[in-house]
Amino acid sequence: MIKTITYHLRDVIPYINWIYFFHAWGFPPRFAGIADVHDCAGCRAGWLNQFSEEEKARATEAMRLYDDARQMLTKLDATYHSYVRFGLYDANSDGDNLVFWSDEEGDAKKEFRLPLLRQQQKKTEGPFLCLSDYVRPVSHGIRDKVGVFCATVDEEIEHLYEKDEDYDPFVHMLCQTLADRMAEASVEKMHEEVRKIYWGYAPDEQLSIKDLLLERFQGIRPAVGYPSLPDQSTNFDLDAWLDFSRIGIRITETGAMIPHASVSGLILAHPQAKYFAVGKIGEDQLQDYASRKGKPVDAIRKFLTANL
Repeated sequence: MIKTITYHLRDVIPYINWIYFFHAWGFPPRFAGIADVHDCAGCRAGWLNQFSEEEKARATEAMRLYDDARQMLTKLDATYHSYVRFGLYDANSDGDNLVFWSDEEGDAKKEFRLPLLRQQQKKTEGPFLCLSDYVRPVSHGIRDKVGVFCATVDEEIEHLYEKDEDYDPFVHMLCQTLADRMAEASVEKMHEEVRKIYWGYAPDEQLSIKDLLLERFQGIRPAVGYPSLPDQSTNFDLDAWLDFSRIGIRITETGAMIPHASVSGLILAHPQAKYFAVGKIGEDQLQDYASRKGKPVDAIRKFLTANL
């Protein structure tokens, strides 16, 4: 199945991970605690008083930034939306590849392959991981399932207060950082709905949003460009199956997405699935990976410079 969801911003705002918002503004994680504080003056004063005298000015700045962000979110909610598109596919692993099966029947049934990378650096303990390890092997003769997703927000949000008479560099950056967080929050909400409803492998899940942000649910959703799925050219493969343009995402020749506030990746349900970093790989794996992707080695090398 493939499904597109349009969210009102008010529905995804509760799923914002404020730690990453404050990180974008140069604040350590402890300052994001203001998002968990009741709005009354006493509670806010109590939160402020937990900081040392040396840090109170910085904490006050964080409080003001949070207030500005909430006011902007209320304003944006009146006009803009976020969008998620996901597909749930019959799939299996085949070595370091994922094999996706189309919904077509009989002889027309198609196979799509997604090559992946495996850890290769020396380790003191534990296996050398690849995301395909968390999907049932094709040799078992039983289909598993893998999700593919992309998400974004209305592109105009990123350009608000950017130029002309409305130019305001602070408010412009505020809109950009909030756009990033809303795209991620939309994926968080979508993933919850996938687990409980659309895929339904965790129908009885009862987690608070705090638990969700601490990733206390079953499964993972590795994003393209992140440590376990570092090759940004993977976006070309996922786009071919999911058609990112259906929610307004364009992909550049480098595999980057426009709007910038966009995210894409996989959804895996294995109860032991965990995030990991592929890290450095050797020339042997690079050549094998390029061969599996059907691309020249040098064409793939430019996407994996950080891993070589």
